[in-house]
Amino acid sequence: MTSTAQPTVPEGRKAHPDHLGHVIFITAAAAMGGFLFGYDSSVINGAVEAIRSRYDVGSAVLAQVIAIALIGCAIGAATAGRIADRIGRIRVMQIAAVLFTVSAVGSALPFALWDLAFWRVIGGFAIGMASVIGPAYIAEVSPSAYRGRLGSFQQAAIVVGIAVSQLVNWGILNLADGKQRGTIAGMEAWQWMLGVMVVPAVLYGLLSFAIPESPRYLISVGKISRAKEVLSEVEGHSVNLDTRVVEIQDAMRSEHKSTFKDLLGKAGFLPIVWVGIGLSVFQQLVGINVAFYYSSTLWQSVGIDPSSSFFYSFTTSIINIIGTVIAMIFVDRIGRRPLALIGSAGMAVALGLEAWAFSAKTAAGTLPTTEGTIALIAAHVFVLFFALSWGVVVWVFLGEMFPNKIRAAALGVAASAQWIANWAITASFPSLSDWNLSGTYVIYMIFALLSIPFVLRYVKETKGKALEEMG
Repeated sequence: MTSTAQPTVPEGRKAHPDHLGHVIFITAAAAMGGFLFGYDSSVINGAVEAIRSRYDVGSAVLAQVIAIALIGCAIGAATAGRIADRIGRIRVMQIAAVLFTVSAVGSALPFALWDLAFWRVIGGFAIGMASVIGPAYIAEVSPSAYRGRLGSFQQAAIVVGIAVSQLVNWGILNLADGKQRGTIAGMEAWQWMLGVMVVPAVLYGLLSFAIPESPRYLISVGKISRAKEVLSEVEGHSVNLDTRVVEIQDAMRSEHKSTFKDLLGKAGFLPIVWVGIGLSVFQQLVGINVAFYYSSTLWQSVGIDPSSSFFYSFTTSIINIIGTVIAMIFVDRIGRRPLALIGSAGMAVALGLEAWAFSAKTAAGTLPTTEGTIALIAAHVFVLFFALSWGVVVWVFLGEMFPNKIRAAALGVAASAQWIANWAITASFPSLSDWNLSGTYVIYMIFALLSIPFVLRYVKETKGKALEEMG
């Protein structure tokens, strides 16, 4: 299948030169949901210590406020697909944009801690919806010759969103004279950090009115003439529109709607489903989201001033982008398994160095110069190795490894496992770090090491295989 598709790529490029720019605009507009996904997920990093101070709460309660958004993420991801099939992809984007906006305003102006937690759940729901609808819509509007590259816009937008949120947080902190609870125009700095998301959220909503509905959805609801207009818009006038409509209709009729029962064998889940769950869980248990949710708090806890800690959170996000680009370049060249193994080894070494460095924390709550430098370098190395491996290859594996007849349902289970593991790490880190920060990183290092034999024994390479070959 792959070999027969290759010769059509240059032909496709010649057929759609006038439309490619417009398709890129459509894709970028849809990927704004991914940007907000990354932005909203990590912007809380800058507000953690201020929230602790404002509401005078301990680590356990604070962790629940930070992690509770993940409950909304799980609900949003679980329901977005069905909602999109009923009211359309664009309407789901618009709902998500409204939820992002409302969450930003509510989070910036909370009157109590439970109120802040509620708005974070609303934001989580929007994140979950955006995580599903963006890739689905992009795949449905992209010409086949460009689908892989255009599909990467979503992941790129997520990591850019993370970086921009940290840059904005750092800028706001400097405006507030380095104080997270410093006042700017009558509001504390951390409130501005959470509220600024209104800007990209409104932009996302406005852009959703400028892009067409998915032709697949239009055909599913009988709007054939409009579907042909969109197909002409994204695939070019040389395409036989009647043929394309018939192809889409045939594909929709032949699809197998996988259910939870399809995933079950004689002893629980099928082995391949457990492998998918394992990949999802290991991706989170190495502690990656500690770097994005708590890094500012972490660096302040070892004596680094707030302004520098916020800057290091931003530089870590830039490293995340670089690692993601490296993964996108090499995932099809050297394969998924080699990248995963390289990433696991690199993360284990970096986490071990962080554990060693944090063990030198003094009674005054600071790190000696040498250990502090090693901790900073190791934190960046850890994020780099994660981004160039597990950050990307897990999603590639999950999209390729399951047989066609169970792919959709198996993906749902694996994604749910990922949200649960994400919640477990996010909710436990403040209490674990209070117990023993060095020990916490040893735990993450152990999971990084355990992921190596897991990949070697259970995960099969999917590079170069057609989806129909998976079984």
